[in-house]
Amino acid sequence: MIIHDEAMIPFPSADVLHITRKWQDVPYANLSPSQKLDIYLPDEGEGPFPVILYIHGGGFALGDKTDLPVRTFLKGLERGYAVVSVNYRLSGEAIFPAGLQDIKAAIRWLRANSESYHLDTSRIAACGGSSGGNYAAMVCLTANVPTFNDFSLGNPEFPCDVQAAVDWFGPTDFLKMDEQLMESGFGPSNHDEPDSPESKYLGARLSDVPLKVELANPMTYVHKHMPPLLIQHGRLDTMVPVQQSIIFVEKLEKYVSSDHYEFDILEGAGHGDPLFETEENMERVFSFLDRHLK
Repeated sequence: MIIHDEAMIPFPSADVLHITRKWQDVPYANLSPSQKLDIYLPDEGEGPFPVILYIHGGGFALGDKTDLPVRTFLKGLERGYAVVSVNYRLSGEAIFPAGLQDIKAAIRWLRANSESYHLDTSRIAACGGSSGGNYAAMVCLTANVPTFNDFSLGNPEFPCDVQAAVDWFGPTDFLKMDEQLMESGFGPSNHDEPDSPESKYLGARLSDVPLKVELANPMTYVHKHMPPLLIQHGRLDTMVPVQQSIIFVEKLEKYVSSDHYEFDILEGAGHGDPLFETEENMERVFSFLDRHLK
């Protein structure tokens, strides 16, 4: 599932029966049943293959690594990428930063087991939409933040950095979303309510824990040595306002050279819009990945 068009709408699972080389439900840690991933390889070649790490969305509370949106990034198999789709603890099981710690543990596990699965883990891109976009940006920016590495989950000798990331319409500054939606004429909104996805993710109403909110915002971790990041957002997003990406890019412009980030606004696109998955836009995404991973 992901948050889509103002509601929690379940997605069917992606059809992966045609993919001949795959491993599914592989545990990368043993603390929770949620800590599993799926690995897909191109039909031909021995690799090692650069890795697209797909992080599903769902408001930090829902979703699964098999949800239909993964099919868009599975097209990377045709371009010589391995695709890894990861599950992580959701907010109903464990609050921030547990999900982020899980994703980093998955990256360390991939590096520890790269030879067994024909992976070139010196070339990993984190990709995701909505809350998955937030996670992709956080993984991109926080490789050296100790708080987000729980080495008890395994493989502490391996790094959790990535070499590129794609952030589709991810929230970057939680406390500003309601105000931005009102400014755009899409409000009122309820991101600061105690039962909002973001409040549940942090374990408290956002306005009651501003310092914790700051820790969960990708905006906090911008630095000049960050890996390349592609940000895309729909102009008509009524859930995560486009201003979330605009203010993110404004901060990037202040601290990071222009070759470290790219930004597209998709006119006419809403949250989770099919316009992100068009052949034209995916060519844009894969061209970005090719430049930085190949």
